[in-house]
Amino acid sequence: MKKIVHLALFLLFSVLVINNPLISQYISFLKAESMTVSRPTNPLLQEIINRASEYEKKPINAKLDPIWKSIPGYNGIKVDIQASYKKMKKDGKFNEDKLVFQQVSPEISLSDLPPAAVYRGNPEKPMVSFIINVAWGNEYLSEMLATLKKHHVSASFFLEGRWVKNNPELAKMIAEAGHEIGNHSYTHPNMKKLPPAEIIKEITRTNEVIEATTGIRPKWLAPPSGSYREDVVKIASKLNMGTVMWSLDTIDWQKPAPEVLINRIVPKLHNGALILMHPTKPTAQALDQLILQIKQKNLKIDTVSNMLSEERIVQNK
Repeated sequence: MKKIVHLALFLLFSVLVINNPLISQYISFLKAESMTVSRPTNPLLQEIINRASEYEKKPINAKLDPIWKSIPGYNGIKVDIQASYKKMKKDGKFNEDKLVFQQVSPEISLSDLPPAAVYRGNPEKPMVSFIINVAWGNEYLSEMLATLKKHHVSASFFLEGRWVKNNPELAKMIAEAGHEIGNHSYTHPNMKKLPPAEIIKEITRTNEVIEATTGIRPKWLAPPSGSYREDVVKIASKLNMGTVMWSLDTIDWQKPAPEVLINRIVPKLHNGALILMHPTKPTAQALDQLILQIKQKNLKIDTVSNMLSEERIVQNK
């Protein structure tokens, strides 16, 4: 009986000890100390972890805007902790120039939106694009291509199907220079007034002649004179194409002096600008200075597809 009493007292004492909050805190402290001793912190790694949030940028969803219609999304970024540590490990100190970033896609992309024309890129993306519509102006194309090559600039040429049929070598020259090729209809009609069957015909005939001549299948449609209705956009979408307009216009068909053309564009430059031009004499003469002044504003110049992609241009602080 005495042994039973002793055993009961021992069990009661054990329960009280285990449930005592002070004892529990002490045990937790010992465990934390043990973990700290067995896994010492790395000061450089810890600094990268602590500062990673300073460089984080949230992704921006694509959206429909009442004025600008479809606006593409823009990737966010976050620091790749392990890759950044690996680059800094040799020096043993934090260096923001050696940070490695991962891009984070938005939840909503252009392809998730109802069909709508695009007038500009994402306003957070420091890039502009040249939209060069070609249905005439052969005599100025070589000069423009040479200027683009000189500055390592890729543009988007929207070609009329009839023009491609009559000028296959020039079309090939543009494609072989690495520029993007788009669809500018076949006969340059007012697409706003065409019945659906004619809209389809204008788009598909142009795609066919461009692909047969250059091997490129256009992804984008630029309606002649910017004239369209919603049927045009919806039909293009069913043909797996987007519809592109512009946010800045050189109005080069009025044959302005080169400096007038430049002054129409440069003061109004903005992130995501789509700049409309044609192979005209004033554009050919102004293009060199236009490119230089755009680059002076720290804006990259690239194709429509690259402009409207979600790919972020990473710039360190």
